[in-house]
Amino acid sequence: MSETLKVAIIDDEADMRASISQWLELSGFKTICFETANEAITTLGSDFPGIVLSDIRMPGMDGMELLKRLHTVDSALPVILITGHGDVQMAVDAMRIGAYDFVEKPFDPERLADLARHAIEARRLTLDNRALRRELSDGTVLLRKIMGNSPQIEKLREDILDLAQADANVLITGETGTGKSLIARGIHACGSRQGKPFYSLNCTALTEEEMLARLFGPAIDAENRPVMASSTPCTVCLEDVHSLSETVQSRLLAALEKMGEDGDENIVRILSISGVPIDETQKSLRPDLYYRLANMEVVAPTLRERGEDVLILFTRFLQLFSEDYGCDVPELSAQDAANLLQAAWPGNIRQLQNLAERAVLQSRRGETGIASLLTDEGLREPSEQTGEKPLKEHVEAFERMLIENALRRNRGSVASVMEELALPRRTLNEKMAKYGLSRGDYV
Repeated sequence: MSETLKVAIIDDEADMRASISQWLELSGFKTICFETANEAITTLGSDFPGIVLSDIRMPGMDGMELLKRLHTVDSALPVILITGHGDVQMAVDAMRIGAYDFVEKPFDPERLADLARHAIEARRLTLDNRALRRELSDGTVLLRKIMGNSPQIEKLREDILDLAQADANVLITGETGTGKSLIARGIHACGSRQGKPFYSLNCTALTEEEMLARLFGPAIDAENRPVMASSTPCTVCLEDVHSLSETVQSRLLAALEKMGEDGDENIVRILSISGVPIDETQKSLRPDLYYRLANMEVVAPTLRERGEDVLILFTRFLQLFSEDYGCDVPELSAQDAANLLQAAWPGNIRQLQNLAERAVLQSRRGETGIASLLTDEGLREPSEQTGEKPLKEHVEAFERMLIENALRRNRGSVASVMEELALPRRTLNEKMAKYGLSRGDYV
């Protein structure tokens, strides 16, 4: 998460609130203060972006009652209690019912800051995991991550929506770095299994023994049952399915056949991912298993097929990395745009993303231009490319990028974009219509 997490300070003594807040802010934390627990409870709801630091003895609702109330809303919210000399036993009891920790007055400010830092990291991990789970259950979020306006991407989004409505197994193929895992999550999230378990197993990273255990057991405990023994609908994603050993293939085929005989074939849906061509994937799997896993197929398009999507993706990656590194977004020249459009991109989106990060780091050092970065990436020089696009197409792609970036910077304000790009309103409206740009997408 990029948001700075807060420390909510709750204490009925104004001087104590102010001194704690001042110390924590000097230590790099962002704070928010409340005089009473009742006042705080209205703000500190589920997914509160931070932690709680509360005195244990307060008039009205005390720290113990506050802890219980907060944990009925969000049991993972870290609550640190401040205790007096005679309140240690109460604090120990609070730990038993879920308090993160406690500090005794007079406390060491350094220890308090260190404790808050660890609690913040625990909170950040919790919120990140929740955001990921929501993302995996929200097909619209995942579809927005499949960025681009090329016909290939428009068709891919339509294919994902179509495949999501079925329960058949799907084989997803494509070159490295084309977003096959994202496609699999999209298929899962856009269909009837939205919100149901999604298990991802890497057939290359896991040993044969580990794959057998994860698929078929034995179960570690009641919460960690083998995925093929699931009693509720779920999705299993087999990454690098072409690497499955013969033993695992045989066991998987037998399990699928038995599920069919028992009428449970719709319980487990398998989405298989392969980074090798379909014919090679077919050769690596036994025929009877291959046809069960490849009831339906989808191919992730390469970046070099997607035209000006290269610029859309690259400028988005520049923006994200600039936010991460806390610097201005590098501006692309017309020559940079042409170089990007003409590059071969054997590593596809992943390679483009790596290049964007290097461009941001280079910009922080005061260097500009990406020609040298393309050479370092092992991409061919533009003059060596074959089948280059006409100049008109490069100019239009660059023009679209400039307008889109200006709309994003100005949050969809057409007047501001007109001023920045020195374009009359009619000309800007015509160009936005031509490139399918809508101010509402940037507000």
